[in-house]
Amino acid sequence: MTATNATLAFIGCGNMGSAILNGLLEATRNTPNPPINTFTVSTKTTTSAERLRATLTPPDQDRVRFTPNDNITAMASADIILLACKPFLAESILSQPGVWDAAKNKLIISVMAGPTVAQILDYMRPRGSGPGGEVECAGSSPTIVRVQPNVAARLRQSMTVVEVDDDSEEGQQAKGTVEWIFKQVGDVRFVAPSVFDVSSLLVGASMAWGAIALDGVLDGCVAGGLRRPEALEMAAQTLAGMAALLKDGVHPAVLREGISSPRGCTIQGILELERAGVRGSFADALLKGVEHLQK
Repeated sequence: MTATNATLAFIGCGNMGSAILNGLLEATRNTPNPPINTFTVSTKTTTSAERLRATLTPPDQDRVRFTPNDNITAMASADIILLACKPFLAESILSQPGVWDAAKNKLIISVMAGPTVAQILDYMRPRGSGPGGEVECAGSSPTIVRVQPNVAARLRQSMTVVEVDDDSEEGQQAKGTVEWIFKQVGDVRFVAPSVFDVSSLLVGASMAWGAIALDGVLDGCVAGGLRRPEALEMAAQTLAGMAALLKDGVHPAVLREGISSPRGCTIQGILELERAGVRGSFADALLKGVEHLQK
């Protein structure tokens, strides 16, 4: 990415959008002439914009422009557009008159779970009165890249997957831009379209599923006499250690076996979980999520 001081527009800025925004603000705050330096945020309401502005530090407030309920202005004023709205709102937002002209020839990054590149283009394409209802707009299509980060972007600890399906010069340039953006908020992995949905569930939704397991363990700690804040602090460090071991190449099965001693308490707990079908339930949760995305 060679541009400097570009503007990135957020269309929608809920939990995921604000996590990315805060991560990028922190990453570029003290960087001279960063590739992206200013941000435009289009929220659904003025109240949402004011709530988000209140969370920013004074220096960052000067770098973020808010355009409540005005997606066209946000898109038109930006060099790069990030779609962070709810997926079920995508069609109504992207089919608004003026969206195509505001976004044509620009890079659009979608962090929406579900809508494909073809669907996003179809939502955006101007409609006419001729056969098929489409207006001719060849040569002005935006470049669209699907991306799935997670909410740890706020702490610059996201794992982001990027769908790679364009070997053109424009596609390669877009790949470099996307990689730079999401490297500022964590790590990046490029994946084929055939496994993008599975990868998206892994890096995004699995955090929520893991949180259910953790919450159950914390309940057990409280029942056993620990105060919940103390248990949570210890659990957080335990998970950080587990993550470090996994990144070092330790397979989950090897980790599990290494902790389990003959006649020990760990194996007793594992057997209880296996009797409850927990392993299969987690696998089914991921597959069910993929099925929902592809409807």
